[in-house]
Amino acid sequence: MKKKIFGLLLVFAAFYASAQQIIPYSYNQYQRLNRSLYSLDTRFHTSLKPVIGDDTIITRQLDSLLMSGTDQTRHSWVSRKLFNEHLVEINREDYTVYMDFLPDFQIGRDFSHAITTWNNTRGYQIGGTIGKKFSFYSSGFENQARFNNYLNNYINTKNIIPGMTNDKFFYEIPRRKIKDWAYATAIINYTANKYFTFTLGHDKNFIGDGYRSTLLSDVSAAYPYFKITTTLGNVKYMMMWAQFQDPASPQLSYDNGFRKKWGAFHYLDWNVTNRLSLGFFDSIIWQDADEKGKRGFDVSYLNPVIFLRTVEGMNNSPDNALLGLTVKYKLFNNGTVYGQLALDEFTAKEVFKGKGYWANKSAVQLGLKGFDAFKVTNLNYLVEFNTARPFTYSQRTSILNYGNYAEALAHPMGANFREFLTIWNYQLGRWGFYGQGNYAQYGLNENGENFGKDINESYFTRKQDYGYETTGGLKTNFYYLDGRISYLLNPKYNLRFELGGIMRTEKNSLGIDRTSQITFGLRSTFRNIYQDF
Repeated sequence: MKKKIFGLLLVFAAFYASAQQIIPYSYNQYQRLNRSLYSLDTRFHTSLKPVIGDDTIITRQLDSLLMSGTDQTRHSWVSRKLFNEHLVEINREDYTVYMDFLPDFQIGRDFSHAITTWNNTRGYQIGGTIGKKFSFYSSGFENQARFNNYLNNYINTKNIIPGMTNDKFFYEIPRRKIKDWAYATAIINYTANKYFTFTLGHDKNFIGDGYRSTLLSDVSAAYPYFKITTTLGNVKYMMMWAQFQDPASPQLSYDNGFRKKWGAFHYLDWNVTNRLSLGFFDSIIWQDADEKGKRGFDVSYLNPVIFLRTVEGMNNSPDNALLGLTVKYKLFNNGTVYGQLALDEFTAKEVFKGKGYWANKSAVQLGLKGFDAFKVTNLNYLVEFNTARPFTYSQRTSILNYGNYAEALAHPMGANFREFLTIWNYQLGRWGFYGQGNYAQYGLNENGENFGKDINESYFTRKQDYGYETTGGLKTNFYYLDGRISYLLNPKYNLRFELGGIMRTEKNSLGIDRTSQITFGLRSTFRNIYQDF
């Protein structure tokens, strides 16, 4: 049994040595923990990510698997560093430290547009613990890349490297083909006792059990936040305050950089039984300043147990509220159904009228995930449906919308879409196999009319109040296939050789854009880098 679990957790053993607590989030890595996270024997709070491992079953498992995963046949220092150990690793009774160099070198070809693509990333990670209550993690990357055609167009339009930051030379040479950027994250965690955990970070957060999230995802750039997590029996409660940036809004002053906005978030996850979990979510977004003056952090949202929507109403409703519900049910031994509901603005009487009222803004997710599909050990699967009505997550201006750094805080397609996707992973020793397929339909703007897909566009630019249906506008079909084969060299920092290929098609009445690309490289890190949009 231990060998089977090790096959699933080979990569994750890298993150845990003795008392280490922070497990950075990546879907491709976390799904290998499905057998442990979604076991019928546990009540693990799976919808809050990244995981802080001190109060979970993962702690004991990763600690024991670390030793069993070491290849004792490699004795030389070079072999150990290449295949089993961190570049620098210090383990003392009162502290631990590890450091690694993180390369991400790729070469590829976009055959559809005759572009040779490449990526040259040099990164680092450093992590460890101080005593039994403090832990820390940081990573940083210096990057240059030549992207395929559709990603290059996306970057030139938004001046944002997807999920990271802005191109350094955008304002000097706006359509420069080679992109150059830097990116960093950092987390400091303090576990006061078994009830309270305090986290200060510049990173991302994720709420949900699926690949996507309609509530809070890791799509956009990293942001500063302070988070308090409370665990009382079968209930875990998260309170978070964060600051976001909006490059799309006109700067009030060059000295203050991109305009800022604030967010307050509450999420309660209740494990009703070993099978059933329910979650309740609310959030508020407000702008830091406008042309008339600075508002700053609003202390009325500081209370961690108050209903944010109530406070927003007391503030004369100037802010952007979002409510949500999550559900998870372990349907059988190796399969879990899950779902989410997000309500941005909602008028019940307009829903029942069925006239497509613009302000009935909502999003829904429904999925099934599991492990050992068809009784094949280590074959993990996910099947998921996501949809969001027009104008969901948008606001009067982009400085108030549910976004960060010109990208969504929820689904990367914004709103006005329906999406079906499936992901399959198989791990055979150090060999990894990954397959993904997406089909989506969404409505783009047509004839100068805003149909509510772009969350950065003001909903005041709509031309009417009724008649908005999901995928309305310029109806566009989206197809995406992604396949990868990898060989893991060092599980400590996910160093691997990886061969991958994607096929992407975007089709509507105005034309067809196709991308067929193949890549090969030496890769590491645990970052989620989305390109399936």
